[in-house]
Amino acid sequence: MQLGIIGLGKMGGNMRTRLRAAGQEVVGYDTDVSLSDAKDLTDLVSQLAAPRAVWVMVPSGEPTRQTIQALAPLLSEGDIVIDGGNSRFTDDQAHADLLAESGIGYLDVGVSGGVWGPENGYALMVGGDKEHVERLMPIFDALKPPGEFGFVHAGRVGAGHYAKMVHNGIEYGLMQAYAEGYELLAASEYVDDVPAVFKSWREGTVVRSWLLDLLDRALDEDPELAGIAGYAPDSGEGRWTVEESIRLAVPTPAIAASLYARFASRQDDSPTMKAVAALRNQFGGHAVKSKDESQ
Repeated sequence: MQLGIIGLGKMGGNMRTRLRAAGQEVVGYDTDVSLSDAKDLTDLVSQLAAPRAVWVMVPSGEPTRQTIQALAPLLSEGDIVIDGGNSRFTDDQAHADLLAESGIGYLDVGVSGGVWGPENGYALMVGGDKEHVERLMPIFDALKPPGEFGFVHAGRVGAGHYAKMVHNGIEYGLMQAYAEGYELLAASEYVDDVPAVFKSWREGTVVRSWLLDLLDRALDEDPELAGIAGYAPDSGEGRWTVEESIRLAVPTPAIAASLYARFASRQDDSPTMKAVAALRNQFGGHAVKSKDESQ
């Protein structure tokens, strides 16, 4: 099957590699001409036989909106556009409506797998019409891991990105739990070999997971994580998950706490803790440290 891919970065480029290895024909376009198979979007579309399928893998928000708007007049009735980036689920219906004006289908696909995708396959969470999903199954089958898991038609337009949002929210919580366990073990006077403890958990325990395997790998490379700054950005998916939990009145304390922990990681000198120290000094006369003393 033919597929056009727009955006050949770490994800899009690796997806092209996996698809070609599975015998699928892929035409890729990227602003980096060294990566691109097409000169521009017009050239990309011209290299695809109708009915076409074009997978968009560019940053979420305005870059995705601009790409879909640019594609709309170039494609024809019966074509399908797939947004496989980390778009907010609320953007999907607007994209679907825009394309539907020209008889173009739309699928939103949450993609998980990261840099390990070419080797292990990608977990795919799809939203959109059943007929469009069925038509693209050769592509989905080539991208997903072997076996029965790693793919879901989650529901209507928006469901794929919604499922990926919740997936990432859970990921935030899992990573935070492992990280807190790491710090507690490292602080203990009882434990002599923290990396070995994590390694022991990789088999036979209820906390074993791929994330645990990756943490073990990181500790093999740097047992004290000395070369890594304690700063963790967030992609937006965790925020959206917490916002949805508020909208639907669903308690998500672990996910919310993990998101706030990332915010705290970016503060060299926390204004919140400054206020706490000042209050303790005011009501109880507790000593405060000057900035020089804390360095």
